[in-house]
Amino acid sequence: MKLDILKNNWLEIVFEGRNKSYGAYVLRKENGKTTVRSLIIGSILFALAVSTPLILSMLPEKSNDDIALDTKIVAIKLPPKPKKEEVKKFVPPPPPPPPQVDQVKFVKPVVAKAEEVTEEPPKIVEIKEKKIGNQTIKGDPDAVLSVAPVGTGPKVSQVVEEDNQIYNTAGIEVKPEFPGGMEKFYSYVGKNYRAPEEEGLKGKVYVTFVVEKDGSLTDIKVLRDIGFGTGKEAIRVLTKCPRWNPGVQNGKPVRVLYSLPITIQTAE
Repeated sequence: MKLDILKNNWLEIVFEGRNKSYGAYVLRKENGKTTVRSLIIGSILFALAVSTPLILSMLPEKSNDDIALDTKIVAIKLPPKPKKEEVKKFVPPPPPPPPQVDQVKFVKPVVAKAEEVTEEPPKIVEIKEKKIGNQTIKGDPDAVLSVAPVGTGPKVSQVVEEDNQIYNTAGIEVKPEFPGGMEKFYSYVGKNYRAPEEEGLKGKVYVTFVVEKDGSLTDIKVLRDIGFGTGKEAIRVLTKCPRWNPGVQNGKPVRVLYSLPITIQTAE
């Protein structure tokens, strides 16, 4: 009988009467399948290794425009700051002019011939208690002195900036307060708050709001609620709340941020 070593017929003859559960029998019986499987896997890996550079070269390259944006910086020349007008100091009015007195024209003495003298100089009696000038003027010692009114200078308008800063209750001079105190406020909330119809509902709704300068409540926010519309109901009640007494800082009313917990408990 002719044996073909490429087939598994010889295994039966070799392992006849032996333990075929031994690993050598199984390895030799599966040798053909293992060889074919290894050849296929090796061929695939080889083909991938050869074709990878070609596949990578065919992929489109990303441009630098897609990676980074070209940002153009434009320099803007700002106009010069306007110079502040200096406040002129108060200038006192000039003193009133002295009363007009008699003035005698003074003729400078010149040595000349008698026939050439056209005007004689004044005598000492004439210039006594009188002013000396380039002409003779009759004064009025009883004239009423008048001084032109002096203005107060240019008016400088002072712009007072309104303080719209929102202060915290900590450190403020006078804290905002509900008229009648916080007990009245909690009484107002208790009468107007409509709790949801859920048995055994219990918890706190935390809200914040700003007490404006006129005492109204704005910017009402719910930080945390217990569901079932409890937060919306708190906003509704605070929106219709009477005006508070505003907070005071430096003697003026200011805006103050206020936080408040509202306790809710329904019957079981």
